[in-house]
Amino acid sequence: MKKSRILGVAVAATLAMGISSSAFATDGYQLIGIGQYAMGMGGAVVAAPDDPLSASISNPAGLALMTPQAAFSAEIFNPTRKTNLGFGEIGSHTNIYGVPAIGWVAPAFGDGIVFGGGVYGTSGLGVNYIQTGLPGQPGFPSSYAQAFSSINFMQLAPSIAMKVNHHLAVGATLNVAAEQASFQQTMTGYTYGVVGGTSTDPKFGAVPVNGGLNLSSPSWAYGVGFTLGALYQVNDMVTLGFTYKSPIWFTPLTWQAGTQNGPSGATGTAGQYSGRLNYPQQIALGLAIHPTKQWLISVEGQWINWRNTLNTFQIYGPWTGQGSVSLGTHWSNQWVANIGTQYDINNWLQVRAGYTYGSNPIQASNIGNNLLFPAVVQNAITFGSTQKLGMGWKLTEAYMHSFSNTLTGGVSPFTQPGETLATPSATLAENSFGLQVGYDF
Repeated sequence: MKKSRILGVAVAATLAMGISSSAFATDGYQLIGIGQYAMGMGGAVVAAPDDPLSASISNPAGLALMTPQAAFSAEIFNPTRKTNLGFGEIGSHTNIYGVPAIGWVAPAFGDGIVFGGGVYGTSGLGVNYIQTGLPGQPGFPSSYAQAFSSINFMQLAPSIAMKVNHHLAVGATLNVAAEQASFQQTMTGYTYGVVGGTSTDPKFGAVPVNGGLNLSSPSWAYGVGFTLGALYQVNDMVTLGFTYKSPIWFTPLTWQAGTQNGPSGATGTAGQYSGRLNYPQQIALGLAIHPTKQWLISVEGQWINWRNTLNTFQIYGPWTGQGSVSLGTHWSNQWVANIGTQYDINNWLQVRAGYTYGSNPIQASNIGNNLLFPAVVQNAITFGSTQKLGMGWKLTEAYMHSFSNTLTGGVSPFTQPGETLATPSATLAENSFGLQVGYDF
């Protein structure tokens, strides 16, 4: 494979990969819910928060209705991702992630006012694709593509809430967050080695030639935002919930990196590269109904402003002839519908189940720009239970399954003139299981 061809494919790879993070659960790369109560309810907790984990992140007003307590959650998240770059379907080599969370609530500052919050892993993921055996020039070793990504998002959420009267509670959370991101999207081919200015036989003198983006050294950024929430108890049967989450505005991610090959033939020299990845603003409305004292039904609608944060990802750095390049991921805003139900079997056992649907922020015609950003699942079911063990202790478990979904469309960005390659595709399915320990003081 000639050097110009290698770099051309590497540039196409850059366009395909965009910024290489992926999806926790259904809602883009955001978890359906924080903690195992919220997960078991399918994320439908804005009008029915039940512990400090579900309240601080989903609706801080719920803290005002809780007794002093603490909770710790640990979750194992298992996504299955596959892609077709145009050379056959391959899977990711990394499929297990841990998601921790801890939360608390206690009285503070006077009657009816509480202080709470938590520390959460709220979103993230990554992919690790290695495509070997790609076509090369006869007599040379096969070329290969290497694509790695990692995003980790942690949030500290100190919250304050107040019960205004018998019907209304309000709350606010300060979202202090840290994100870590790294990604690599390179293609390696082979060309003639040179000895004394003369090309050698390719069978004995083939040398690797690399091209693409390589920002694989981990970079940290820090951000801040806020959440406002309200709960209104219409009567003993019906409660309304509302939450507004501002964007979380982050400092730039920065990488010290070598030579880069960007989209549209852009090249960059060794130096510092940077990009900013904010977290989107969101609005959620919820309705909780108690048909009986033992039975709860909660429904919720949510809007997530992905378009404002992931329409493009701008990378600044020492690019030749320009100060930045734009990687077009072109995400749309997302609508999410959640429903959950809980039933008290007796005074020590609760069972619950949920369902969530999220519109796809990625269009099939644009999947070539998101092959390593496969946030394509739409439907998920959840199950959970809580056992009240006595002396203030309780144990909560939840399981989530997001059904496999594949998007196929457009033209593979790896297609070269004169070649016929497969239409690009991305496939994602997910499972998670979590365990939560709570204690009422």
